[in-house]
Amino acid sequence: MTLYRQLIIFTLVLFLLLFSGTWLARLSTTRAFLTSQLESHAQDTATSLGLSISQYIQDIDVDMPVVESMINAVFDRGYYRFVKFVDVKGEVLIEKALDVAVEGVPGWFVRMFPISTPEASANVMTGWIRAGTVHVKSHPGYAYRTLWDDTVRMTLWFAGCGIFVLLAGGIALRFLLKPLDLVEKQAEGLCRMEYRLQEKIPRTRELRRVVQAMNHMTVKIKDMFHEQVARAEDFRSRAYHDDLTGFGNRRYFTGQVTARLDFGENAVKGALLLVKMQGLDEVNSVRGLQAGDDFIKRVASLIRQSISNDSNAIPARLTGGDFAVYFPDAPPFEAEAIASELTGRLSGLAVENISVTDNIAHVGAVTFETPVSYSRLLSEADLALRTAIHAGPNSWHVRAVTEEVHRMPMGEQQWKESLKGALERKAVALVGQLVVKTSDLGQLFHMEIFSRIVQEDGRHLNAGVFLPFAERLGLVSTLDRQVLERVRELDPGSLPVGRISVNVSPASLRDGAFRDWFKRFLDDFPAHSPPLVFEFPEYGAANNLKMVKEFGAYVKEKGHGIGLDHYGQSFSNLGFLQSLRPDYVKIDSAFTGELKDEDSDARFYMGSLCSIGHSIDISVIAEGVETEGQWLILKKLNVDAIQGYFAGRPKPV
Repeated sequence: MTLYRQLIIFTLVLFLLLFSGTWLARLSTTRAFLTSQLESHAQDTATSLGLSISQYIQDIDVDMPVVESMINAVFDRGYYRFVKFVDVKGEVLIEKALDVAVEGVPGWFVRMFPISTPEASANVMTGWIRAGTVHVKSHPGYAYRTLWDDTVRMTLWFAGCGIFVLLAGGIALRFLLKPLDLVEKQAEGLCRMEYRLQEKIPRTRELRRVVQAMNHMTVKIKDMFHEQVARAEDFRSRAYHDDLTGFGNRRYFTGQVTARLDFGENAVKGALLLVKMQGLDEVNSVRGLQAGDDFIKRVASLIRQSISNDSNAIPARLTGGDFAVYFPDAPPFEAEAIASELTGRLSGLAVENISVTDNIAHVGAVTFETPVSYSRLLSEADLALRTAIHAGPNSWHVRAVTEEVHRMPMGEQQWKESLKGALERKAVALVGQLVVKTSDLGQLFHMEIFSRIVQEDGRHLNAGVFLPFAERLGLVSTLDRQVLERVRELDPGSLPVGRISVNVSPASLRDGAFRDWFKRFLDDFPAHSPPLVFEFPEYGAANNLKMVKEFGAYVKEKGHGIGLDHYGQSFSNLGFLQSLRPDYVKIDSAFTGELKDEDSDARFYMGSLCSIGHSIDISVIAEGVETEGQWLILKKLNVDAIQGYFAGRPKPV
């Protein structure tokens, strides 16, 4: 029960006690007064009547007709129970009586509060000799009516006062207790890491102390959270980030590419591109280190522009003037187009007089369509770079590593036709991978649904292969719609978990037709089906924060949720988790791949992320868990759940 209700009830109880005591005291006083009045009235009547009758009695002879007339006159004029005249022998000579009938007063009131009606008497004298006695008893009906009317008026008055006290007291208490309501909201906000301060301090001393203490605690917790986020950001920046360009460093790049080659599902297609700046040492020696840094940042800016259309691209600065970009699931023609475009952009720097030579950079790339190791890929890319250097200034070269050299790769037009045909046929297949709790591998967290495109020859293409083309061709919303429709058709009884996660592209949210369809989709979603969690890649969510945040608020109202995938792949600020409030984040598999010992940097980063996530009620899931050793470390780090081959391979749904 709230303090407000307790105070209201306490006030009402006190008022009822006060009313009851006052009511009983007033009732007792009024009844005593009326009894005294009845006695006085009867005595006055008896005395007056005795004196009047004495005048008509001579020598003990009684003029009865006159006496009777006098008694009748008094009896008819007053309100008496009886009036009688008795002689000296005790015989009743004249008597007038009236039955007791109390009108307008409830019987229970008469029984509960009886009024005694005293009898009065007066002697009738003839000279000095007593000739008889007059007895008078007042009728109690009038007294009962007076007592009842007074009681009703008093009760109505107290009832009105009680209603006024209830209303006025309720309003006053709400006003007085408003700071406590704000303190409650402050506490609830702190659980969600929302830092609200009460600017208006109450005047009541006790409440003022509580509010000031709560404000002080809120500021302290806010500082602690931001300090924790800053430490985690600083650690990640020093371990994986290149501050000059904003790209990842060599360590970050190695971890990301290795994770996708070694642990990524069906990672048999992609490209790696190396960029080597020329003349950087001369710029540093002739124009100074600041000019060299500006040269590096300008090249990095052009690389960022060239890969801006591919959200899956992973750029990095390896060292000095050497850059690398990895394109997971990119076809060969994609690498050739990017290498050619980037070389053209870089050669244009010659007119900006930013370098001491017109030979700005060389680009070497390698594409693969077969499983390959990171060292082999890097070696092949370096060989392509050397070939480009030998070809002349501002040149590029692309090598290919294929399992079947006789197989012709698909061109962009072929990809376009293949993807459109598959969507027209609705040739979308679903596979699911279980996510299990770290503390108990037998307890399921949820199941993630992956989409596959079934080609005409029966081969399945995973989403990483065709999704970039779907986004570029504006078909991704159609693809997401078909996947969600297939998910809705799943039999809940055949699903082993109570929650399903599905990947959705931020590009689909920008499609007005898709948003309208999605609202109808959620309205028609079966109530008995498991709730959905819509996953967004960290990079896409950070770049479309407002849109994803609005989407998340809407789906949560409908009983569903959102999650972040591949968290840590980009260098978004950890603070945006507090604004977005996803149900969970999935740590990128590159960090999981570095969990080789207790002192690894990835271990400290993942531990910090768990601490921050749990403080704002966000679960943390580790992707790419392949070994028991990784699982044991993640268990110590208090990671909520794991996903990977160690927990279970993807299977058709």
